[in-house]
Amino acid sequence: MKLQQLRYIWEVARHDLNVSATAQSLYTSQPGISKQIRLLEDELGVEIFSRSGKHLTHITPAGQAILQKAGEILRRVESIKQVAQEFSNEKKGSLSIATTHTQARYALPPVIQTFMGRYPEVSLHMHQGTPMQIAELAADGTVDFAIATEAMEHFHDLIMMPCYTWNRSIVVPKDHPLAKLPKLTLEAVAEYPIVTYVFGFTGRSKLDEAFTSRGLQPKVVFTAVDADVIKTYVRLGLGVGIIATMAFQPGSDEDLVALDASHLFEPSITKIGFRRGTFLRGYMYDFIEAFAPHLRRSLVQKAIDCNSKAELDELFAEMKLPEH
Repeated sequence: MKLQQLRYIWEVARHDLNVSATAQSLYTSQPGISKQIRLLEDELGVEIFSRSGKHLTHITPAGQAILQKAGEILRRVESIKQVAQEFSNEKKGSLSIATTHTQARYALPPVIQTFMGRYPEVSLHMHQGTPMQIAELAADGTVDFAIATEAMEHFHDLIMMPCYTWNRSIVVPKDHPLAKLPKLTLEAVAEYPIVTYVFGFTGRSKLDEAFTSRGLQPKVVFTAVDADVIKTYVRLGLGVGIIATMAFQPGSDEDLVALDASHLFEPSITKIGFRRGTFLRGYMYDFIEAFAPHLRRSLVQKAIDCNSKAELDELFAEMKLPEH
């Protein structure tokens, strides 16, 4: 059994069983990958992939178990490389982050600017997706860090640490009736069509819970993953927008008004996390602290040492988080 063979089956699975695409991504030949997979299957005595003619059709039950172990081995190999890099050149390497549009557009730019100024030889890669996709990318080792608000609790292999709390604003044109109310209420908001985030994005669950708890049925007429898109459709008169307060920019959004809705909705918590067992290089600790200053290296290490989610939750239970 060769490490290269494990990498081939892992990459084939990641490329939806497309051997040609896998070969292109690994800069090798399709016949070479197919041959090595066959040799590995012959050695193990089981099929990892089922076939129809020359095409791979699906992963076998045995293949699922083998791929899980192969992924663990490849991640450990990567950790060994990172250990060596940390001692050979502690300021050179790469950092990959998976996050949502809201975090990438509004929360991360100043952090990344400062980080890249300090570590010019670290190449940074950002992946945007749904919270579920973000968690999966971190869980399978594709990215180093996941930054998101929703869906993180479904992945127990991730060490998730709270960064800050945030809430929402109602965004309307300046002459909208809601802008003239002495006090904003959920009942008043529910009278109008609503434009907001897709379910599962950017604290959407807190929004739905607030209306449900008051027995209200909001008329959500349009959803998007991007706050800028939501504001565009508010401008078109499609409805009132509900967005993360951080996504409202007085300069570029001067034709709109943001009405504070923090008294209407429970705050949400944005977290940063990584897969358990990940070797964190020095600049990775620094990135975490740049994004969330209270997450100093000593505290992150305590989080790593926690043996369960319950211990992790207890570690941060009494911590007062900054607001964004």
